[in-house]
Amino acid sequence: MLRTIFIKILFLVPLFGFSQDLLINTTNRNTTTLNGTWHYIVDPYETGYYNYRYEAFDQLEKEDWSAFYINYHAKDKMERVEYDFDKSPTLTVPGDWNSQQEKLFYYEGTVWYKKSFDYQLVNDNNRLFVYFGAINYKAEVYLNGTKLGTHEGGFTPFNFEVTSIVKPKDNYLVVKVDNKRFKEAIPTINTDWWNYGGITRDVKLIEEPSTFIQDYNIQLKKGGKNTITGSVRLNNADVDEKVTISIPELKINKIFSANKEGNIQFEFISKKIKYWSPSSPKLYDVFLKTKYQTLKDEIGFRTIVTNGPNILLNGKSIFLRGICIHEENAMRGGRAYNEADALVALNWAKELGCNYVRLAHYPHNEHIVKLADKMGIMVWEEIPVYWTVDFTNEVTLKNAKNQLTEAVSRDKNRASIIIWSMANETPISEPRNTFLKELIVHTKSMDTTRLISAALEKHNIDGVNIVDDEIGQYMDIVAFNQYTGWYGGSLENAPDAKWSIKYNKPVVISEFGGGALQGLHGTIKERWTEEYQEYLYQQNLKMIEKIPNIRGTSPWILNDFRSPKRVLPVIQDGWNRKGLISNHGIKKKAFFTVKEFYIKMAQKYK
Repeated sequence: MLRTIFIKILFLVPLFGFSQDLLINTTNRNTTTLNGTWHYIVDPYETGYYNYRYEAFDQLEKEDWSAFYINYHAKDKMERVEYDFDKSPTLTVPGDWNSQQEKLFYYEGTVWYKKSFDYQLVNDNNRLFVYFGAINYKAEVYLNGTKLGTHEGGFTPFNFEVTSIVKPKDNYLVVKVDNKRFKEAIPTINTDWWNYGGITRDVKLIEEPSTFIQDYNIQLKKGGKNTITGSVRLNNADVDEKVTISIPELKINKIFSANKEGNIQFEFISKKIKYWSPSSPKLYDVFLKTKYQTLKDEIGFRTIVTNGPNILLNGKSIFLRGICIHEENAMRGGRAYNEADALVALNWAKELGCNYVRLAHYPHNEHIVKLADKMGIMVWEEIPVYWTVDFTNEVTLKNAKNQLTEAVSRDKNRASIIIWSMANETPISEPRNTFLKELIVHTKSMDTTRLISAALEKHNIDGVNIVDDEIGQYMDIVAFNQYTGWYGGSLENAPDAKWSIKYNKPVVISEFGGGALQGLHGTIKERWTEEYQEYLYQQNLKMIEKIPNIRGTSPWILNDFRSPKRVLPVIQDGWNRKGLISNHGIKKKAFFTVKEFYIKMAQKYK
């Protein structure tokens, strides 16, 4: 019977559509993990998805089945004899296939995953959802032969309801994962990081009551220091459904009634709030209760605004002492996916003297933002509108908006996140400007309490570094990348560089740096040596201190990471070597240069 699974999933497919409204705070819900061992089948020709006429099986009517190259054994029972999930090898989920299976190291294409499980609902009236933390890049999801839907985007979560499909015994969840790059995607074809394929984050079943808390937003009111405001959205609510919101430490316990759509808007005042900050990352236990469930979260309250050249956290001017981070385990060389991975990266950032990290170039897993909340590290989060996406394509824009929606929905209650970033190093054009302005409006429609930025670029005219990108007028922070001494420019003269920045806003150098192979030593004039990288940082930091309105830096990058674009033998060998820490976890000399600078800036902005 199990041998029929691979083909059966392709026929029993009344489509439910795309992924449904996101369940947030899944770590504090009633969950059952589906992490662990999954069987997989590599399918480069997508034989399991298309027939020999390249028609998708799951979009054909049953009367068309006779056209398939299939052995029929009985009516409505067929078998593709070339495939058998349960005789196939296994991969660990979460995890990428590239680092787990040597033959798949460079593979880009389709891999089918299958997980069998039993599940009995606690209560017959309850509802069940399957939740994926992320799948790179496109996922087609099936349960017991029924197609649940499709999700596109490799770094954001999604879920489907499966209440009517799940059985007490012998369920089989099958996922078609496709990490091929294409022009219309977000990100597009050309990136400078490894295109890890697979089910790269947690998979879980979430059991909820018939009426449940779907979403909520709780934070300080914009412009106020004592008013907590927010909203709650119930799924399948009756009119006047009651929700109690309590913060015991603040002695808050209030009951609110939902409207006919199941929505609640609220606010209340407390003059005893201790604000979240890097020096004191205060989190409050917050409880949301209905007669059906209690949902707990840990939420910090803080304000973040700009005023002229200043970034004000809780009313106090700050300097963002940062570092860029890719979602990769430095020593393992694969996609980072658990709390231990996140702890390694954030502990290194703290050791460097950081109060802020830029999560490049996509939303990272939920573990890292929750840890940032607890550790007192501010976060820049962005979506992979990277380099040259298809700015004229409406479908591409819709995709970008959806990824923003999923990122903001998941993380809007995290005090650590202070910046939503729209893009990285996108070439200036009218279509690009229109595209980014749409994203800004979309973001502000979901959250007006955080800052908006993007990693822009500078250009040079007659020896003057100029930042005048039109999109800067819509940003709260003017951030840009520059690589003086690595991609052009004189290191010797860097401290005396001239700058012209169009906007009277806080300036953050979102990237700068250069490469070094850890352990390779020489003079300050020899590229790839630790000494050259150290000197590059010394000169750049002298220059950066003199840039008008400078209020932060996030050097590129915390640790070496894999990139297929970086192939210089002996030096790179498939690694981007701009890390301050090697892929073996060893700190390079430049690490200590940045650390010394951050000690100085911490004293300046006490």
